[in-house]
Amino acid sequence: MRKHLAGLALTLTTICLSISCPHTVEAQTPGPNRFVTDSLDSYIQRGLRQWQIPGLAIVIVKNGQVVVAKGYGTRAVGKNEPVDANTLFMIASNSKLFTGTALAKLEDEKKLSLNDHAVKYLPGFRLYDSTASRLVTVRDLMGHHFGTKTFQGDFTFWDSNLSREEIIKRMRLLKPNGEFRKDYGYCNAGFVAAGQVIPAATGGTTWEAYVQQNFLLPLGMTNTYTGTAGLAQRPNVAIPYSNTYGPLAPVPFDEIDNLGPAGGIVSNVADLGKWLKMQLDSGRYEGKQVVSWAAVRKTRDPNTLLSTRKSTAFPMHYITYGLGVFSGDYNGKQIYWHTGGATGFVSNTCFVPEEQIGIAILTNNDNQSFFEALRYQLLDSYLGVPYTNRSAQLLKGAREEEKALKATVARLNTRVKKNKPALALSAYAGNYTHPLFGPITIEQKGKQLLVRFATHPGLTATLDYMDGQEFRTTYSNLTFGIYPAVFKVEGNKISGVELKVNDFLEYDPYFFTKG
Repeated sequence: MRKHLAGLALTLTTICLSISCPHTVEAQTPGPNRFVTDSLDSYIQRGLRQWQIPGLAIVIVKNGQVVVAKGYGTRAVGKNEPVDANTLFMIASNSKLFTGTALAKLEDEKKLSLNDHAVKYLPGFRLYDSTASRLVTVRDLMGHHFGTKTFQGDFTFWDSNLSREEIIKRMRLLKPNGEFRKDYGYCNAGFVAAGQVIPAATGGTTWEAYVQQNFLLPLGMTNTYTGTAGLAQRPNVAIPYSNTYGPLAPVPFDEIDNLGPAGGIVSNVADLGKWLKMQLDSGRYEGKQVVSWAAVRKTRDPNTLLSTRKSTAFPMHYITYGLGVFSGDYNGKQIYWHTGGATGFVSNTCFVPEEQIGIAILTNNDNQSFFEALRYQLLDSYLGVPYTNRSAQLLKGAREEEKALKATVARLNTRVKKNKPALALSAYAGNYTHPLFGPITIEQKGKQLLVRFATHPGLTATLDYMDGQEFRTTYSNLTFGIYPAVFKVEGNKISGVELKVNDFLEYDPYFFTKG
């Protein structure tokens, strides 16, 4: 998930079947890694400064042992609250592998088949296309190949008060621009639907309870939570920050328990080290089989093909997606990974079973790629890739994007004028609706317009007149973006308005019709 899946675009520009046999981790001492022993601390400290990241936590597992589990920086800017291995972060889309593993485990227990049609467990489930609705399986729910665009619908679903049932119901309104089972589009709602299969297949056990009972408790992940509600009140929690549209500043904690199976887990690197150990030991943890090797392998088998083209930046040639985890090659080794992004947080997990390497990195600034650069740097160091400063490599592009964004916003600010629109501001006020999103209201507030979103009670937007029929939109949560709101006028009446949010939330604008 940045938002929902941080680093997806980067991953796809970088570019298997999990057919190896189960293996047991040997009790061996990890060999020294010079980057980790000599340079890791300075590399991270420099990265925090360059990328303006308040805090970062990292765990590295090698040969069945935790070789690094520590924090850097601070949980809150200006406070003496250091990040440590137990500091809580939202892990967002890194939650998806927990959901995929749950469903693979249920198949292993013969409580369902991943090839069962979704309607067997979700009566009335429908996609936009009637043929796809009949064909879609439990496996398809996690495959990101409904033919919709990446993040399509997330403006509607993210931080909303819609129930999981309502989110699933509204999936039928997501009009695809591609073909079912052919075209890739990252879909959080599909994982919400997958999570709702669990109570149907188990006789009522919720996604939260299943993950807790089958993974968190057996692994001793006692400081990991399957919900975001009340996160701000928990001890030792990182505060979310962003500097997308100005100086680094705290941003609201997301409330996305309705999207739990897609991105609702809160964790820390001490606990994620245990999850990584299980992944590296064929489903075992401290000698106990927590998940069968057959189920673990199913999560890694390719469900969707993303790319078979050689990367120009990294030693990679292909990417596939399994049940909540990406797979690819890296300098001749098979790697598995996922990224996650929520407001103010981006993170990743990665494991290389052939080399017995596991990595998790959690951060509390959502406007940076250092969390990815650090992962690549560690993969380079462990897998014998000649040294390239990955942070510097990515920082150059980030600076260019930052400069372009500032210029775009400056142009919008310049267009905000003191003159009045041709129509009175009161003409723009009223009730509007979008078939997927639902209702919004626009009211006059002094010399501005104020937008309220019925299904997003914590979100508002102010509209400042620019020119023509365009207003500058500034959301109360700045990570949603600053864009033109374009009103449509028929005669001397407003018939609707087009609103846009940041691409990492949803790419396409929404047109709301005035009622």
